[in-house]
Amino acid sequence: MKLSLNWLRDYVDVDLPVPELARLLIDATAEVESWETIGAGWDPERIRVAEVVAIAPHPDADRLRLATVETGAGRQQVVCGAPNLEVGQKVAFATEGAELIDGHTGKPSKLKLRPIRGVESAGMVLSEKELGLSDAHEGILVLPATAKVGRPLVEELGDVVFDISTWANRADLLGVLGFGRELSAITGAALREPARDHRESETKAADMVSVTIEDPDLCLRFTASVIEDVTVGPSPAWMQERLLRLGMRPINNVVDITNYVMLETGQPLHAFDYDQVRDKRIVARRAKPGERLTTLDGIDRELDPEMLVICDGGGPVGIGGIMGGGKSEVSEKTKTVLLEVANFKRGSIRRSSGILKLRTEASLRFEKGIGPAMAEYAQHRALHLFEQLSGGRVTKGLVDIYPGETPRGTILVTAARIEQVLGIAIPANDVRRILTGLGYGVQDVPPATFSVQPPGWRPDLEIPDDVIEDLGRIYGYDKLPTTMLEGRLPDPEPNPLRDLRERVRDLAVGLGFQEIITYTLTELPKLARAVDPSDALRLAPLGVVNPVASQYAYLRTSMRPALLETYAANRRHQDGPLRLFEIGFEYLPVEADLPHERTVLCALIGGTREARWSGTAGERLDFFDAKGAVEAVFDALGVREAYSATSHFGLLEGHTADVVAGKEHVGVVAQVHPDLAASFEIDEPVFLVELWLEEMVRVLPERPEYAAPSRFPEVRQDIALLLDAATPAARVLEVVRSHRSGGVRLSGDIFDEYRGEGIPEGQKSLAVRLRYQAEDRTLTDADVAKVQAGLLKRLGNEAGATLRGG
Repeated sequence: MKLSLNWLRDYVDVDLPVPELARLLIDATAEVESWETIGAGWDPERIRVAEVVAIAPHPDADRLRLATVETGAGRQQVVCGAPNLEVGQKVAFATEGAELIDGHTGKPSKLKLRPIRGVESAGMVLSEKELGLSDAHEGILVLPATAKVGRPLVEELGDVVFDISTWANRADLLGVLGFGRELSAITGAALREPARDHRESETKAADMVSVTIEDPDLCLRFTASVIEDVTVGPSPAWMQERLLRLGMRPINNVVDITNYVMLETGQPLHAFDYDQVRDKRIVARRAKPGERLTTLDGIDRELDPEMLVICDGGGPVGIGGIMGGGKSEVSEKTKTVLLEVANFKRGSIRRSSGILKLRTEASLRFEKGIGPAMAEYAQHRALHLFEQLSGGRVTKGLVDIYPGETPRGTILVTAARIEQVLGIAIPANDVRRILTGLGYGVQDVPPATFSVQPPGWRPDLEIPDDVIEDLGRIYGYDKLPTTMLEGRLPDPEPNPLRDLRERVRDLAVGLGFQEIITYTLTELPKLARAVDPSDALRLAPLGVVNPVASQYAYLRTSMRPALLETYAANRRHQDGPLRLFEIGFEYLPVEADLPHERTVLCALIGGTREARWSGTAGERLDFFDAKGAVEAVFDALGVREAYSATSHFGLLEGHTADVVAGKEHVGVVAQVHPDLAASFEIDEPVFLVELWLEEMVRVLPERPEYAAPSRFPEVRQDIALLLDAATPAARVLEVVRSHRSGGVRLSGDIFDEYRGEGIPEGQKSLAVRLRYQAEDRTLTDADVAKVQAGLLKRLGNEAGATLRGG
């Protein structure tokens, strides 16, 4: 929202320095992001207001004229070529040395006097471009007739334009008047309401047009008025200047009045050419299937059945709250204007604007919620300006359809609640002063309660705490005392899944993986590449009603496509090992409900292994590197996991294992099938780790296992086991690590697997490094032999393993 200080001063006296004013607004109302000073470079001694008192032809140039101007310090003659120069005009006059913008080059320059076609010129009558106001250079800038001759131009035309970020539910702050009300309450200065009086003819508006609301859930109120004998032409300079300052292009007096009142009050308006309105009736209804409308921007748009359209007797003439159509547009031939000021459901406008990809100044305001009472207020303000600036005759009365009109209830605010919320008691006189200044109706209800009637332009006020928020910000947050927290802090609510997510994220980073964040939206062809064709659930993702692009049209049901795509993109400019992971959500459809957001860690690993000192070793990362990362994660979490061979779509059979903990399947580790990898332009072996955190959280121990370290040395022993080639090594480790014998702890790791000469067909040899340690003594060879014998017996019974060479 742009806010002109000069315009603001129409409603409230503001004499504060600009930084102080900005600080007041930031503290109490909205964030002032920046401001621009119009005329900051205008030298008050060299650029002043002058009046053209005489014009004579140039003796040696047909296109030039000699203008005599009164500067307040005497009359001066200047050479001027502007075609719009006339006697009696108030103009901007610059003398030698003034810093200006060169009208031809657009660059800053200093005015130097020189004869023009043999005639001396005492200065220069300026255009908007030379002052830096706009690019207009065809004619001179004509000032209002009220401009005082000799006054520095910066005092006459200078301004400060603030750029302000407003709140999502405060449409009243998208109007200059809204900030006038705020400053009136903050500073105590009187508020001057804009003029809304106007004469009315004998002709009744209701006899000239009818209005029907067929869908009152979308159109809450609709008012219409008619102005006859309108003369369409340029709006006055002061209005054009204000529109330009706030970023709107002047068009003609009719359109400019609607835009001006919108910028002033925050309430959008729309003007129709009455003679182009078919059957002289207006209907607000939902669009019909297949209906289309060419809007004022010249684009033919298809309408959605949930969009609100404004229709005449022949069909749609506008999209309610967003933009009008071209058929009933005001033109130079317009003689009678039908003025619409309505109130629409904010959510409907937001939805329609998004579907059409059409954000307008009107939709921006309706989306934030406008009070229905503002429709009538803005009507009379606009009718006042139509009477003053278009010469039109306002017909009698308004056509006002308000099907849901109900008296707005009062809100009871107690002094005790004010103190409870703000931490301080605000004196009753200050409560009444602040609320009255903001437009509330206030009545005392003894002993210590205020009955308040919210103003019509503030639909955001619903409960006592809304009112107390207004009291606090105007009274001043700086007046709130600094105190220590009182009372007992609430206990934190445990969230095991969130805690696990953060722990796993830290572990993945510690294992050398780089975290990525990908879009949760995807497209069906990409999803289908990585999802099993028989998986009906994942191949029926939820679609987005209004996607920003076709490739972001569905909520993902698998994270694999995004990870593979990111891996390929990074591989194109990175050699060596590549480890990527993301912890995010898979959105699995649930019938008649929101999707189930399943928390998943998805990681990919590939490329060549790091060399010991620098560069790469040439040896590629493999399945066991991925599996090792999974083992490290579960080891840190204190969970004992196991692996079982399996097959999954898109993963290479024989190189795929389910991760099991307890009775839960908690993930998968596998090599991505080369065909799937190639479909994402990956031409190297790449390995997938997928951990399902919702299942993992169910197997986390309440507290990690812990045993005090023994004071006695451990005994290390390497053995070779002969067993069936199909028996997984994990089964051997499970037996080894679970074996206990007389207070002796046993642990072990596999460091080699051998198949070949000397090993029977269908069998393999596993080399296991064992570590024995007792809690109460140093182990002897006999102790170790006894434990080993028991272990070998278990390995034979449970894994079919025998001691090789034994």
